[in-house]
Amino acid sequence: MLPQFGFSELLFLVIIALVILGPKDLSLTMRKLGQFVAKGRSMANEFRAAFDDIARQAELDDLRKEIEDLKRDNAVTQAVDELKEVEKDINQTVLREEAKLKEDMAKPIASDPETASPTETSPANDPEDKAVS
Repeated sequence: MLPQFGFSELLFLVIIALVILGPKDLSLTMRKLGQFVAKGRSMANEFRAAFDDIARQAELDDLRKEIEDLKRDNAVTQAVDELKEVEKDINQTVLREEAKLKEDMAKPIASDPETASPTETSPANDPEDKAVS
């Protein structure tokens, strides 16, 4: 806690300083004391400014980290969106192919001899019959 001086205490100190130092040296001493106090204040201001800079730098580092996290999250979100688009394209392709297959299955089969299935063979051309004969 700082000591508190009233007017009477300051007046008492000035009178003692005047008696001890004399009127000539008192003005020089007061000037040097003022310079000393000004230097102390400037050092305190520099110290405070250094702490403010450190605090600002720490705050900026935190903001940079948040921005990097947002960028990383944005990249993940972008990748998820791209995957959804690919999934949508694949689903559309599958649905188109499925519709095409259903359409092909619904068409009547023509009874051409050329389009007959190879599994249908006449009894005369059956290899088992030739082996038995």
